[in-house]
Amino acid sequence: MFTLLGAASGLLAVAAGAFGAHALRARIPADLLAVFETGVRYQMYHALALFAVAWFSTRSTAPQVAWAGWLFVAGTIVFSGSLYALSLTGVRWLGAITPVGGVAFLAGWLALAWAAVSRT
Repeated sequence: MFTLLGAASGLLAVAAGAFGAHALRARIPADLLAVFETGVRYQMYHALALFAVAWFSTRSTAPQVAWAGWLFVAGTIVFSGSLYALSLTGVRWLGAITPVGGVAFLAGWLALAWAAVSRT
C-alpha cells in the first residue's frame, strides 16, 4: 500500500512541479509561486519517505511503521494541499492550516524512529 501511495504521490509531485514551472510562472506572483514550490518539495520528500516506510514494513511488525506511513499521507494532503490551495487562490488564511500538516510530518518521522528503536 505504501509503495503505491509513494509512487502516486511522487507522480503527482512531478506533475505539480511541471505545472508550477510552466503554467503558473507567468500567472501568479513570485511569492505565491515559491509557496507552491514548497508544497511540491515537501510532497516529493514524503513520497520518498513512503518508500522507506514500505521497505521498513517488510522488516518490522511494529505498528508505528504503518502509523508513520499514514501520518506522511495525512501530512502531504494537509501541508502540501493547503500550500497548493493558498498559492492558487491567494486566500492567505489557508496558511494557518499548513502547520497541522507539518505536525503530521513530524509525528510520522517520530513514529518511524520509534519503530526503528522497537525493532519488533
